[in-house]
Amino acid sequence: MLSLSSLAAEPDSLRLLPKPQKTGKVSIEETLSRRRSVRSFKSQALTESEIGQLLYTAQGISEDGRGLRTAPSAGATYPLEVYLVTAEGIFHYLPERHALELKKAGDFRESLAEACLDQNSIRTAPASIVFSAVFERTTRRYQQRGERYVHIEVGHAAQNVHLQAVALGLASVPVGAFSDNAVAKVVDVNQNEQVLYLVPVGKHL
Repeated sequence: MLSLSSLAAEPDSLRLLPKPQKTGKVSIEETLSRRRSVRSFKSQALTESEIGQLLYTAQGISEDGRGLRTAPSAGATYPLEVYLVTAEGIFHYLPERHALELKKAGDFRESLAEACLDQNSIRTAPASIVFSAVFERTTRRYQQRGERYVHIEVGHAAQNVHLQAVALGLASVPVGAFSDNAVAKVVDVNQNEQVLYLVPVGKHL
């Protein structure tokens, strides 16, 4: 099970995640065929390996030499930030270290569900992945067009998560209905970030 109690006790520390797997037993064709939006989950926590694999597919470093990531990004500007919400706390994913940084200890899933128009999938999922973006990273190069590129990129990253969930025997659902400001407050994102997308993940009920 995902046990991050040591992080909660040491908020200034980081928790390195297990090294991501680069090969799997389920084909991309099968994940595409089996992917469905699931809104009811078992309470069973995800393992550290599952969490690490999901976050790697979202924004992990896939080529160390150039720092390229698993999802394409316009001009490699990488505007996305990724957060994890579980019963144990809210964590920020650090791609360069493939690690989690604790932001807030405690179970904030109820508050997050309320910020997402009271969607029960957020409340019951053992983990929710939250994508935000720093638009300026992309718009300073591509001006107004960069806003479109950021929205395209978060779609790439979220689809990676949905397909990886299937490959791991998990289920997920895309969530776009929420109060931007309320979610940002719960997750405690930086002021220059805008929340764009949530993905609750867990085992199908």
